[in-house]
Amino acid sequence: MHPAPVPPPAAASAAGPDSHAAPAAPPRPAWPLQPGEGPVAAGHYLPATPETTLWGRLPCAADAAVLTVEPGTRVTIDTVSHEGVLDDQGRDPVRFFAAHGVAADDVLRDAVAIAASDAHGRDPLVDGPHLVTGPVAVRGAQPGDVLSVTLVEALPRVPYGVVSNRHGRGALAGEYPLQEGPVSVFAAVDVEPDGSLVGTLPVVPGGEHVVRFPLRPFLGIMGVAAAGAERPHSVPPGAFGGNVDIALLTAGTTLHLPVQVPDALVYVGDPHFAQGDGEVALTAMEASLRVTVQLDLVRRDDALAMFGELAGPLGETVDDLVPTGLDADLDEAVRACVRAAIALLRARWGMDESLAYAYLSAATDFDISQVVDLVKGVHARVRKADFAGVPLVGGDRAVTRLDREEAARA
Repeated sequence: MHPAPVPPPAAASAAGPDSHAAPAAPPRPAWPLQPGEGPVAAGHYLPATPETTLWGRLPCAADAAVLTVEPGTRVTIDTVSHEGVLDDQGRDPVRFFAAHGVAADDVLRDAVAIAASDAHGRDPLVDGPHLVTGPVAVRGAQPGDVLSVTLVEALPRVPYGVVSNRHGRGALAGEYPLQEGPVSVFAAVDVEPDGSLVGTLPVVPGGEHVVRFPLRPFLGIMGVAAAGAERPHSVPPGAFGGNVDIALLTAGTTLHLPVQVPDALVYVGDPHFAQGDGEVALTAMEASLRVTVQLDLVRRDDALAMFGELAGPLGETVDDLVPTGLDADLDEAVRACVRAAIALLRARWGMDESLAYAYLSAATDFDISQVVDLVKGVHARVRKADFAGVPLVGGDRAVTRLDREEAARA
């Protein structure tokens, strides 16, 4: 299955204002977004190179920043998917994707360079699969503060991706894969008449791509450096964030992360085009993104007023606050998420703990983020609108940037 061809944007119609001709369809994206080419939304641009990425491990306090910015800065960052560059796929993305009809010129040059480099020293038998770009130092951040990472924009860099099941991992480990070795399913991207992007799959191997599903690009990994001199494995998430895989954290949403080390040392990676909650086969539709993020620093006193004492990542959308729970045991992850939600309601709105517990049972959905990353993830969606008539305990200090932006739009 060849990815859909990407023609140049159509010329403007010569028809006059009274013409009954149908309006021109939006131009297709100009794929591929090679390093340094195409749109860059922010004043700072961080490419993905062997020198600016880590592979299989996440930054720690001992790592040096590849970029330093002031709080409130926006940075455009290239991310590279691990699918197509891994050792069990041949560590040759040109050859891997050629088997699925992708021309060499449509394979990302940074993916090729990273696959060919030994700079990372990755051990495929020990280290994780993920590539992350960074870390970026946010000047002045200190442990106890919160680093808020807002995904401003997420642009697909290619019109294809991969969904994999391997290593006897996934929700049905021991049952799948049905064959020896990894199963890597190629998914193409198509553009609907309204300009929206969809992923496509066949119903039988080698068949036409007749299954279509919406793309919701997001970053599986957003995090700050862990304390200490040992880089964490890239697979299990933790208090520092990392591989949280929360699919609702698409463009316009924020992940609040408790800072672990001076200057925070934030990083992003594991780009996804689409993921169902649970990520049951092992991976999402993995594919490279060019993202623009805003890095806001919330000082400790203000963070306590906004959220209480954060033990781990906290998501935020325009409508919801999204506390998380992480544990190797899914039941314990649920319990951790419920406790985090109760603590959030208590800190932010002064809600009695027993009443908060009752409210969560009556009104809040608890969703499985993923079950495949050694540490299971659960997230809740607490509707802000339910508390519109309740004063914030911290007053104006407890108002987040997304709250202010939503108020300005209203």
